[in-house]
Amino acid sequence: MLHMARTTIDQLSRHVGAEVTLNGWLYNRRSSGKIHFLLLRDGSGICQCVASRADLGAESFELADHLGQESALEITGTVREDKRAPGGYELSVRSLRVISAAADYPITPKEHGVAFLLDHRHLWVRSSRQHAILRIRAEIEAACRDFLDHRGFVLFDSPILTPSACEGTTNLFEIDYFGERKAYLTQSGQLYVEAGALAFGKV
Repeated sequence: MLHMARTTIDQLSRHVGAEVTLNGWLYNRRSSGKIHFLLLRDGSGICQCVASRADLGAESFELADHLGQESALEITGTVREDKRAPGGYELSVRSLRVISAAADYPITPKEHGVAFLLDHRHLWVRSSRQHAILRIRAEIEAACRDFLDHRGFVLFDSPILTPSACEGTTNLFEIDYFGERKAYLTQSGQLYVEAGALAFGKV
């Protein structure tokens, strides 16, 4: 029996044959005239959503043909297993709701210079390459943390602002601390962690 559930793209394998609702952003789209292929991303993955005029209706089908990249969408449909699809699963679209239409998204699927991408870093992290790099980085940091956690180490956070330098003073970043004194962005947590080691041992 089919049922509708709100889920994420990385959980689609649990809902094959069922009707689900996905919320996300339009990563890309293409059309063969009678069918629209909408690539939806939600942070957990990318899903190909296949929309036909017969299933979606003329009005929504026409709307889907003019969606801008990164438009926020709610898509409901039936999950199908397909080895050719990103992640191995796709959605046969039954309904489409535009939560927020996007226009003139600056980072389109084409070559951009590094300077341009750094100026749009908050958007660049949505691209597939940057997304993959940051996920790998998160996995490595989690593995390092897990390694230390299982060996009895205590996380000891040192201050971000300090009253003095622990290295050379030529590259200190000075700030005005509420008009009372000067403070600096820390160069290292070493001095505080040394104090923490004497309290906890392994930090």
